[in-house]
Amino acid sequence: MRLERLNYNKIKIFLTFDDLEDRGLTKEDLWKDSQKVHQLFRDMIDEASAELGFEVSGSLNVEVYALQAQGMVVIVTSTDHEEIEEEFNDDYIEMQVTVDECQELFYVFQSFDHLIDLAKRLQSLNINGGTIYSHDHMFYLLLMEEDVDANMDIDTLIALLSEYGTPSTMTTHRIEEYGKLIMKQSAMKQINSYFN
Repeated sequence: MRLERLNYNKIKIFLTFDDLEDRGLTKEDLWKDSQKVHQLFRDMIDEASAELGFEVSGSLNVEVYALQAQGMVVIVTSTDHEEIEEEFNDDYIEMQVTVDECQELFYVFQSFDHLIDLAKRLQSLNINGGTIYSHDHMFYLLLMEEDVDANMDIDTLIALLSEYGTPSTMTTHRIEEYGKLIMKQSAMKQINSYFN
């Protein structure tokens, strides 16, 4: 689990599927209103409080974005409301949860050579799309749903991506803002034409 403070009342939590598995949860469990899920959110808030000084006052808005291969990003916003009744101060957290599944694959690569090797492998699968960014001497590949053939086995694609890179813990929004755009579209096709 990775925590990042976005502003005074908002944090981002990145959970991998291994983090969920370690806590005895699956991705499907997050759609349910169970005691395990409540405990997961409580643990995340406690850890954010200890690590980032994130204080909860009032209710929480929780947005969960499930990423296909990487895990999930949880955005927690503490909304200041009038004093909650005295009897609920310690044990009561009001949460509004929004869950959304993100239809993108976002991977980070140590070197551009890894992207070249990946592009050659993806060419045989007829995957020519993608967008490439660079940030802090790393390269990021974003594949959207429209970049991948609908008949493509997503697990095969994830296995190939994981062979050359790792799922990014940075969000696409952060990389778009702070990174440098290298190839805007058809990145795999461009790489294959330049590095044949």
